[in-house]
Amino acid sequence: MTSCQSLHEWVRTLETHRFPFDAKLIPKNGIYFLFEKGERGHGGARIVRVGTHTGEGQLLSRLKQHFVTPNKDRSIFRKNIGRALLACDSDPFLSDWEIDLTPAVARAEHGRRIDTKKLESVEKRVSNYLQQNMSFAVVSVDTKEERLRLESRVISTISLCDDCKPSKTWLGNSSPKEKIRESGLWIVNELYKKPLNDKDFIDLKKAVL
Repeated sequence: MTSCQSLHEWVRTLETHRFPFDAKLIPKNGIYFLFEKGERGHGGARIVRVGTHTGEGQLLSRLKQHFVTPNKDRSIFRKNIGRALLACDSDPFLSDWEIDLTPAVARAEHGRRIDTKKLESVEKRVSNYLQQNMSFAVVSVDTKEERLRLESRVISTISLCDDCKPSKTWLGNSSPKEKIRESGLWIVNELYKKPLNDKDFIDLKKAVL
């Protein structure tokens, strides 16, 4: 079974991207591994999120939804960063931040009462946090089935590790989501499931551009 330490040591050998990232260096399809400033594990930068995309050719678009697009309803990662920032400040706007304004029914019900300037300011704060504190590595994986399989096993490998813990100052410690606080990852799905085996790890290594 591939260890979390082996996974971290390998991911840290990959090219690291930071905002503003070069679109030409991002594969059309793949998996990303996110690092966060100040977070360390296994002798170096600690992976704090693993993600992918479902639509064909949408990896770059997905990364932009996280880092650039000011819309927390298009990125659960952005939403979780905002939740932690607001909870850390004991800001009552957290209850409005939770509302998904994508459906027309929700906009009709809540749109008028939500402070749009406050919403915009929190979105900007989330963007600034991500752009200033996050970096990532990517691997190219063409098929959706393989991306989702490997993503799940990577997430499980990290979440099951007893030696890969967040720092005391990690923003995620303020998250209202128990799974984020407990796992040390900006993730609530695919935790504590089937980890990477040695063949999976070989498949990941083959995915490097």
